[in-house]
Amino acid sequence: MFTKTDFPGLLLFDPRVFEDERGYFYESFNAETFRKAGITQPFVQDNQAYSSYGVLRGLHYQTGDYAQAKLVRVIEGEVLDVVVDMRPDSPMYGKSYTAILSAENKRQMYVPRGFAHGYVVLSETALFFYKCDNFYNKESEGGLYFNDPELRIDWHIDTQNAILSEKDKVQPVFGSHKPFV
Repeated sequence: MFTKTDFPGLLLFDPRVFEDERGYFYESFNAETFRKAGITQPFVQDNQAYSSYGVLRGLHYQTGDYAQAKLVRVIEGEVLDVVVDMRPDSPMYGKSYTAILSAENKRQMYVPRGFAHGYVVLSETALFFYKCDNFYNKESEGGLYFNDPELRIDWHIDTQNAILSEKDKVQPVFGSHKPFV
């Protein structure tokens, strides 16, 4: 089942889960199901990351011909998934949206092109998985400082103790980014 958000194109997907004494089964992706929800582009790359509590990855985006839509989910553990609308023509431009994604709730988020994306691990460890509709290109990458006061993101952890890459420690604030093209 897809749930629309106030952000044009940003969708939550709660798959139908079949559970019994053996465990559970669900389709995490079915091209026809997603096509009916308006998601028609093919995914060309799968990525996976394993992290521990407090690891914060993001906020990242790709621009131009290498912009990426993503379908994100958690296979193990729990994360706070965060997006920022970077599309200047969007009514939600510069606003953020958050959702808890976990192995338990099996929720996924479809993030269209034009968003910065990041997440923080809320459980002891987490295995994060995402599909992309375009290939990564280093020259087209951009980022935002995760703790930009203009964005007012509640990361659900003490951000003084967040574990960041060196790159994420020095990302620019929202007002100084290049317009998303």
